Amino acid sequence: MMGERRWIPELEDEALILQRVFLAEKWLVMKLHYGHADPREAGVGNVVNCGATMYMAPVGLVHIGDPRGAYAEAIDIAGAHQWSYGREAAGVFAAAVAASATPGATIDDVRRAVLDVAHDGTAAAIRAVFEAVDAFRAAGGSDDPRELGRIVRDAVRPFDTVGEAYRSPAMDARLPSRTKAIEELPVALGFVVAHDGDLRAAVLDAVNYGRDADSIATMAGAICGGLHGSAAVPEEWVREVVTASRLDLDGVVTTMVEVVRDVARADAERAAARAESLTSLLSVGAEP
Repeated sequence: MMGERRWIPELEDEALILQRVFLAEKWLVMKLHYGHADPREAGVGNVVNCGATMYMAPVGLVHIGDPRGAYAEAIDIAGAHQWSYGREAAGVFAAAVAASATPGATIDDVRRAVLDVAHDGTAAAIRAVFEAVDAFRAAGGSDDPRELGRIVRDAVRPFDTVGEAYRSPAMDARLPSRTKAIEELPVALGFVVAHDGDLRAAVLDAVNYGRDADSIATMAGAICGGLHGSAAVPEEWVREVVTASRLDLDGVVTTMVEVVRDVARADAERAAARAESLTSLLSVGAEP
């Protein structure tokens, strides 16, 4: 982020990634590199936002089938960046990806996984959005494509600290709280559920929601991608992103698959060794 220049499409030039990111991410660099803070606690004092949540999908992938494991590791990693409900959302999102990428997973599996691990205001916000979306669908939906976004926004509003004027946050915006939640994750989950995991529909609704639309679309897309695989991503979208951002997405996918396989193999070996150890322990003193 600090020393390697990358192509930045909106700047149409090469620049340091540090120049592109939000203040909460600049805090990460300041605390870790300049402040030499303990990474487990460096996020304390930062503005509470969704920054850590956005990059937790890989943690979910290396914990495929283990949402609780994904949550725990994401919470650990996110401590270098976030605290309070910003850190909590990172863990819940990783759990959602871990659940969605499990072979044969369904929307209901994702719903159960996130509610199983979520705490405090984050859990309450997700429940409120799920209930609102369920009621909206049960009533037959709406011919107005904007109505779902309004329904979701109404549900998450009591938990959001930023307020209605997104570019002019409230005075108590992004402060730590036990009762609040970042807006982006519950909204993304709402769009995923409303569209039964259809990536195109969920991402388009996320983009057109406004506010922190890129973050919402990132989360919704990752969960839908986990449910349905890369085939769910419109080819023309991939082509445009690869061209505009000058990214080797095929290389990213190949590397990620290799990492997931390596981690899964190591986890399987550890689990087998642990099972053998427990079996030996339980057999000690057992009757013949």
